[in-house]
Amino acid sequence: MRLSMKRAAAHLAVGLTAVTIAACTPTVRLQVDPIQIYAKLDADVRVRLDRELEQLLQENPNLF
Repeated sequence: MRLSMKRAAAHLAVGLTAVTIAACTPTVRLQVDPIQIYAKLDADVRVRLDRELEQLLQENPNLF
């Protein structure tokens, strides 16, 4: 009877140790800052305006 009590105590000690170790696992949190991109869109805007101006002049040749 004493042998099974020792085994039960050993199993309980191992189980409690495993639970204690598992409860202390570190948590890793990763924080990523947003990337700021400064792009110059001037060329694209000019191309669009040039195309719109050409279309407008074709539709209304007496505009200017």
